[in-house]
Amino acid sequence: MKKSALQTARAAYRPKLPKALQGQVSVKEGAPTESVADQADIQKLFPNTYGMPVLSFEPSSETKNYPAITAGVILSGGQAPGGHNVIAGLFDGLKAVNPDSRLYGFLLGPAGLIEHNYIELTADIIDEYRNTGGFDIIGSGRTKLETVEQFDKGLEILKKLGIQALVIIGGDDSNTNACVLAEYYKKIDAGVQVIGCPKTIDGDLKNEMIETSFGFDTACKVYSEVIGNIQRDCNSAKKYWHFIKLMGRSASHIALECALQTQPNICIISEEVEEKNMSLDDVVKYIADIVAARAAEGNNFGTVLIPEGLIEFIPAMKKLIAELNDFLAHNGAEFAAVAKEEQRQYIIDHLTPENAAIYASLPEGVARQLSLDRDPHGNVQVSLIETEKLLSEMVGKKLADMKKAGEFKGKFSAQHHFFGYEGRCAAPSNFDADYCYSLGYTASVLIAEGKTGYMSSVRRTTLPAEEWIAGGVPVTMMMNMERRHGEMKPVIQKALVRLDAAPFRYFASQRDVWAKETCYVYPGPIQYFGPTEVCDPTTKTLVLEAEGK
Repeated sequence: MKKSALQTARAAYRPKLPKALQGQVSVKEGAPTESVADQADIQKLFPNTYGMPVLSFEPSSETKNYPAITAGVILSGGQAPGGHNVIAGLFDGLKAVNPDSRLYGFLLGPAGLIEHNYIELTADIIDEYRNTGGFDIIGSGRTKLETVEQFDKGLEILKKLGIQALVIIGGDDSNTNACVLAEYYKKIDAGVQVIGCPKTIDGDLKNEMIETSFGFDTACKVYSEVIGNIQRDCNSAKKYWHFIKLMGRSASHIALECALQTQPNICIISEEVEEKNMSLDDVVKYIADIVAARAAEGNNFGTVLIPEGLIEFIPAMKKLIAELNDFLAHNGAEFAAVAKEEQRQYIIDHLTPENAAIYASLPEGVARQLSLDRDPHGNVQVSLIETEKLLSEMVGKKLADMKKAGEFKGKFSAQHHFFGYEGRCAAPSNFDADYCYSLGYTASVLIAEGKTGYMSSVRRTTLPAEEWIAGGVPVTMMMNMERRHGEMKPVIQKALVRLDAAPFRYFASQRDVWAKETCYVYPGPIQYFGPTEVCDPTTKTLVLEAEGK
């Protein structure tokens, strides 16, 4: 593999570890745990892995001799910066436990386990991928491990290779499935442990024990760099409003963190929109009023940050989408037979008056997308909606009406951006390089100690890495019951932006100033070498959360 000068220098970086992982480890057990909700239901579904204690690691003077371990690892779901370092940390940790330990990687996600597609990860392979972005060391995939048939098929290859433990690196759904797998293998006494690692750049896998999911830090720094570049251009040309959509379908953590880093004129937080029961028109009016206020000061430019999943958080839009899904599921053939130019009116005629009015108010392109593009389950693919264009078009119309009424005397011209893939495979920041390596190393200790149904946990991450607390948290502790595809299922509870928490409260205290004045911050690119205050800072979210406790 040919490397750039940066890659060559970066390969030599030695990730920092918590003190407890730098030598012999003792395991401290906390009190028994229970799930965040639906305790009776979760306990019934997970009788063998429910109620286990939270674990924390401490330095030990006692020398332990562990037998060699053979482990497997899977990368599941979308890419996030730092995945390679999780695997490197796992590999190094297993070798520290016993030099004869071995690690196998299952290729292209959970499908590799089911289809018996794997490679052995040796030191030569691992060394090629240290401190690099992407998941290409073994690839990833979105196959879900859900059925007993899949579990049994996977067990065949685990037994054949002599694998005693499987590490699944993924988001909330992947770790939920990892816990189901751990429970099943414990139930049938398969002799295979299952450990999870928290990954998702969206940041919605977090709680008291999982302060942040890996990749969030790097992705937000990448997006914030580009937002800062746009804001510098914006402040130079002074003639465009930039509407910037950011990843985050289920939560607005990325939008909030990028706002804290760059101080845009406007940032919409989906959770607040839902809490305030705002309509789409309310959101449009909020933006238009700020555009008009800045225009009155001679500033016909600005930036607007928009979470990818905004539409699903607007209560009225959620109701419209639900009715559309239901109607088209039962009348799809009839709708398809209607002439293209008449389909919009056909939909309007068959919706309830409230939803018909909302549908009629939408731009043609968005209305058409809502009625045509369905996923395999028959639902609208909301993530495909160009929300940034929808809002700018509606803001433009609102401003035109305001101009007729004498309420707007400026100019409005919009540019559109969507930042998603740009941040998923970036070279990890020092924070993510250290954090991910620690998560992988932690997984090796959990395996050595015979644990299953746990997720790697590294806490107190606003402190220097040596002071971080490593350990494990039972996955069942994070679960509740939710309706998925028509039936109640156990899932890890998604973490939304909390409006009562310090990060949002700080943002809310500053946004009126940012809206009126041009207070842009230009973070610049991620720095890998130099003073610690430049290279090693955590996210603003983590800092504010730590200060707010």
